[in-house]
Amino acid sequence: MITINEDKCIKCGLCIKDCMPSVIEFDENKIPYAANPHRCINCQHCLAVCPTGALTFKENNPDNSDKISEKEPEKILNLIKSRRSCRFYKNENIPAEKMTKLKEMLKWIPTGVNNHRLVFSFIDDLNVMNDFRNQVNSQLLEKMKDPNVNTEKFSRYEKPILEGKDVIFRGAPHFVAVFTPNDAPCTDIDPVIALSYFELYAQSLGLGTCWCGLGYWILNLLPEFLQRLEIPQGYKLGYCMLFGTPAVKYQRCTQPEPYSVISVR
Repeated sequence: MITINEDKCIKCGLCIKDCMPSVIEFDENKIPYAANPHRCINCQHCLAVCPTGALTFKENNPDNSDKISEKEPEKILNLIKSRRSCRFYKNENIPAEKMTKLKEMLKWIPTGVNNHRLVFSFIDDLNVMNDFRNQVNSQLLEKMKDPNVNTEKFSRYEKPILEGKDVIFRGAPHFVAVFTPNDAPCTDIDPVIALSYFELYAQSLGLGTCWCGLGYWILNLLPEFLQRLEIPQGYKLGYCMLFGTPAVKYQRCTQPEPYSVISVR
């Protein structure tokens, strides 16, 4: 599980201190080792914290890890301030390079107890997305005719859909759904955390995003489309998001009213 380069190890014990499930201990020579490997949650804190790069976790050599760069708080804050929900997109696929970067980023998304079992289903081709949106709209209209199904919350969208307006998917060229295991420790919050990270990284790439609440409700109403998105057995839909190249450009940050902030004493 862990391998220690004894020539590099300075016996500082940081890997032991930062191991939340107490997997690592010192041996009789004060060299760290995995005393309780069954407790490991694969968080790799031990790999990340070692000051000399003496610890290899499984096949992950510290020499292959990216270095941690200096943070620029004002730029990060500006990214947060300038994030907008995008409802107008260019009718085109995003560049393949950006799509790859978005998918590669997902492996660093945090989950409760590092329960690394989220599944992300992408519609990454505009033609597939157009077919998907057309079928969802058509099936929703059919469902509204069924007196045995409660579609009251969607009734106000019937007229716009019949008029050809894409009120559900907002003309977005791409869509991502996050599926979460039913037995995950934080099954309800992990997908929200995941899409929050996804959204900010997408914004940094010059892409627009929108939380797709209507899509979330409708996909649960029309489970046949969850099957098309290849939902795994034992999983449920966590949430979904639209994304693509924005057709609008915002020129400045907004000036929102503050939330209530309480300092507990």
